Amino acid sequence: MPPIALLSVSDKTGLIPLAKALINELGFKIISSGGTAKLIENENLPVTRVADFTGFPEILGGRVKTLNPKIHGGILARRDKQSHLDDLDQQNINPIDLVVVNLYPFKKTISKENVSWEEAIENIDIGGPTMIRAAAKNHQDVLVITDPSQYSNLIDAYKSKRITTELRRNYSQQAFEHTATYDLTISKWIANQSSSKKTSWLQSLPLKQELRYGENPHQKASWYGEPEKGLSGANQLQGKELSTNNLLDLEAALSTLSEFGYENTISSPSYQKAAVVIKHTNPCGVAIGDSPYLALKRALDGDRVSSFGGIIAINCPIDEAAAQELENIFIECVIAPSFDNNAKEILSKKKNLRLLELKAESIQKADKNHIRSILGGLLVQDLDTPNINQIEWKNVTKLIPTEEEINDLSFAWKIVKHVRSNAIAVASNLQSLGIGAGQMNRVGSAKLALEAAGSKSKGAVLASDGFFPFDDTVKMAADYGISSIIQPGGSIRDKDSINACNELGIKMVITGKRHFLH
Repeated sequence: MPPIALLSVSDKTGLIPLAKALINELGFKIISSGGTAKLIENENLPVTRVADFTGFPEILGGRVKTLNPKIHGGILARRDKQSHLDDLDQQNINPIDLVVVNLYPFKKTISKENVSWEEAIENIDIGGPTMIRAAAKNHQDVLVITDPSQYSNLIDAYKSKRITTELRRNYSQQAFEHTATYDLTISKWIANQSSSKKTSWLQSLPLKQELRYGENPHQKASWYGEPEKGLSGANQLQGKELSTNNLLDLEAALSTLSEFGYENTISSPSYQKAAVVIKHTNPCGVAIGDSPYLALKRALDGDRVSSFGGIIAINCPIDEAAAQELENIFIECVIAPSFDNNAKEILSKKKNLRLLELKAESIQKADKNHIRSILGGLLVQDLDTPNINQIEWKNVTKLIPTEEEINDLSFAWKIVKHVRSNAIAVASNLQSLGIGAGQMNRVGSAKLALEAAGSKSKGAVLASDGFFPFDDTVKMAADYGISSIIQPGGSIRDKDSINACNELGIKMVITGKRHFLH
């Protein structure tokens, strides 16, 4: 008796070449149902309908067609157990050797605008996952295929007689991943339709690529990401492959850049051409400009020393002038919505420089959760999304900031939320001048930021991600000529800092909201 293959696929990619190879080259008998069977019949290839194979018609509008002992007995029977073989003989069931199944397009269905509950539920596959799981369980006797990308390897393995135990287990593992991801997608969608609290964090992401190494060469690392979402949607134009540290810095760069909008979301009145330079996940230069070149130059000028070996993100297309600014400095990556042809030609000379194009759509599709691993678990929180709500800001000093100072305070406040706490940012004229990050006390961060800004601090503003427990930071800011300070407030000693500002002629704004970043 010829080997039997059961084919039932929603994604018809490569179906006919597969069926032809199975029938004409490998001698398989094909059983199938629905649209899969019809497509095979249209090619004048021999195929047995599932209803004819089982002797039982499809019922309930197609909800029940493969849920039958002749299907599942043929898949689950172990060939090394005589009792199983006897059962097949007694029930007149033929063993099935190959199962090729992929599932109803639930994910595609729910991605449609205004999809109804009824339509989504009807696109939950039952028979498909059942067959896949049965074949994956009995993989020692049944091969299971769930993706058209596997077809070529399958045919080659049959032809070269390389149907090994390892191959069977690999296909089985991929099959269980396939059904697990499918079930997870359904579960998450149903949960999102209700207000019930999630009791488990469920996530399944495909492997995007293996990385050269992790944060250090002795650490292995892999990148998992949903296609077309966030950084997974970036198109790398040139340069070395991305590393773990590159990706962490790119994430920090995009997070900071999100404060200023992104090309193709220009409909937002808050959109401003901006550039961000990141070093070790902290912004070391941020600026706004009237052109990509000016935004980039001003961001680099904020701290040319620290920008060496950094990551640059720009929220508007990079043109020739901006590319020329990048030509003679060492940086690891540049990410932007696009690069014009002149920019590509200029930067192509820097063979190792990674250039990435990332469209606004990929950013908008990304999940709005911030997920971090801890030993034995995950922490999931909302993103600290851009939200400069100046209505809550309070002027707490005798002197009130000017409109220009308010603009700079807002700019510095946007920056400081993306700096590792304790964080201080000094800025003027919509350009960062000095940033202090990750110190164990706020005075230490202030000292770093003010020393980096140097004489440019005179008349500039200072932002702090947390409150001032003492007035020492205010006094240091005064020594450097800072004109205005923005901070969350909330310390039992807020008055000390406010009084110091009044004595030293500094304006202070309290936001009522902090922005710690650990």
